[in-house]
Amino acid sequence: MAKMLSRVAPWLTSANRLRTDSGCEAAAALGHAEIRVLDEGDTPRLWDLVKQDPVSNVFLAAHLEAAKTAAPTPSGAEILGYFADGALAGACWSGVNLVPTALTAEQGANLGQFLASSNRRTSSIFGPAEAVLGIWSSFQHNSTRPFDIRPNQPLMELRGKPAVAADPAVRFSTGADLDVLLPACVAMFEEEVGYSPMAAGGHHYRQRVRSLIDKGHSLVYREPGGEVVFKAELGNVSADAVQIQGVWMNPAYRGKGLAATYMAAVVELSRKFAPVASLYVNDYNQRAVAAYQRVGFEQVGTFATVLF
Repeated sequence: MAKMLSRVAPWLTSANRLRTDSGCEAAAALGHAEIRVLDEGDTPRLWDLVKQDPVSNVFLAAHLEAAKTAAPTPSGAEILGYFADGALAGACWSGVNLVPTALTAEQGANLGQFLASSNRRTSSIFGPAEAVLGIWSSFQHNSTRPFDIRPNQPLMELRGKPAVAADPAVRFSTGADLDVLLPACVAMFEEEVGYSPMAAGGHHYRQRVRSLIDKGHSLVYREPGGEVVFKAELGNVSADAVQIQGVWMNPAYRGKGLAATYMAAVVELSRKFAPVASLYVNDYNQRAVAAYQRVGFEQVGTFATVLF
C-alpha cells in the first residue's frame, strides 16, 4: 500500500485543488476534468463504462439494472461522474459505501480530494485497488481513522464448469432457514470485519439476511439435524456476473477439504442468474485462495478495501 500511496501523493498539488462553484458540492472543476453528480441523462454513458468490465463493475451494474437510471436514489445515494475533456472517464458510487468504477489512481486521488472537501462520510471504500488506494491517498486527510486497510485482494472469476464436483446438499436458503442461518451470518461478519452487526440491536442485519433469502441470493448446507455447515451469498448480481460474498464454513468442519465442493455448488447454482461467477478474497487467507483455485477460479484483477 505504501508504494501505491507514494505514487499518488505527487499528484496532490495546489494546482489540482478542487474548486466548488459558490460552495456547491454537486460539481467541481480540476483542469480539463470535472466531477459532478450524475443524472438520468448520463445513464447510457454510465452503462458504456460499466460494460467495459462486467466483473469488476458488477456492483454498479446490479444497481443500474434495478434502478434503470444513473440519477440519485430516493435514499440519498448518488453516483459521481469523473469527466475528462467532456467525456465520462470514470465514476464512483457514493452512499453508505464508496465504490469506484474505471478510475485510475490519479483520478481516484482527485476524487478523494473532492469527497474530503465536501465532508462526505462512508463506512467503507472497496473496488479496484488502484482507484481505491488513489481515493484513500487524499480522502484520508479529512476522514475518520479506518480500522483496517486491505490493499491486496485478488479478484477471481470462473467461467464454465467448476473443476471439482459440486456437493448436491448445497441449496438456496428458504425462510425456514433464517433463525439458524442468522447466527452463521453473524459469525462470518465478526470474523471478516471484526465487530458484531448485532451490536445496535441487529434488526437491520436480520432484514438484510432475510432479503438475500427472498431474492434467492443466499445459499446454505445444513446437516440433517439442522446445524449450518456452510453458507454463502450472491452479494451483487447482474445479468453478466455474480459476485459471491459472505462465504463461511462452520469451524467444526474446517480443514477437511470440503470447501471446494461446496463452492462448486455455489457456482453452479449461481448460473441461474449469470454466466460468470466472481469473488474477491484477502490475499493473506491462503487457505481460501487455494480452495477457490481448486474449484477453478482464476485471478483477473486486484481489489482493495478500506474499512471504517
